[in-house]
Amino acid sequence: MEVSAEIDGARPTDRQREVLDAALSLLVASDETLTMTAVARRASCSKETLYKWFGDRDGLLTATVQWQAAKVRAVPVDAHTLDRDRLVRALEGFAVDWLTVLSGETSVALNRLAVGHAGSEKRDLGAIVLENGPFAMRRRLGSLLEAGRVAGLLRFESAESAFSTFFGLVVRDVQIRLLLGDRAAPTVAEIDRDAGAATRQFFVLFGTSEPAAPIGR
Repeated sequence: MEVSAEIDGARPTDRQREVLDAALSLLVASDETLTMTAVARRASCSKETLYKWFGDRDGLLTATVQWQAAKVRAVPVDAHTLDRDRLVRALEGFAVDWLTVLSGETSVALNRLAVGHAGSEKRDLGAIVLENGPFAMRRRLGSLLEAGRVAGLLRFESAESAFSTFFGLVVRDVQIRLLLGDRAAPTVAEIDRDAGAATRQFFVLFGTSEPAAPIGR
């Protein structure tokens, strides 16, 4: 999956992406706390470079989790020109990315590690994953749902409720099963099928009965 994403408002360079991928592989390969020294060694770069790019260890952790979460892409849409077909494609694409990333070995290991650290002295990873994983998905999808509402294609009183419903329809029990050791990750065909079904079910619950006329007419 090709990712062209921004982290804290800036698009990482190819070399920075290599470092973030190295940090991810190190993070999920060991139950030890991530250190700047270990990442520098794994990525064949200096600690000084890491500090220059990411500030400190928490900055590196945050960028690493953001980089993984950035693989779930939200298609920019304009509420003034948005129609039902375009919104359906955008939601389906988001759901496909979401399920693909969520069911991948990296995300499973990262989430399992974060859950294992919850409530312990290693609370930083759990908080970083929560803020830059689920909360980031909420903000990213929220913009798309709001555009659908403004365009008259979706009807909901609570954006929070709409997001939670879409999350439940897309993710179902996939994440918890994988976290508990189920090795039967969904196939590409199953992900496409489930993303389409989730989107159709979401429109049954929140879609308007008829497509709206373009805004301004």
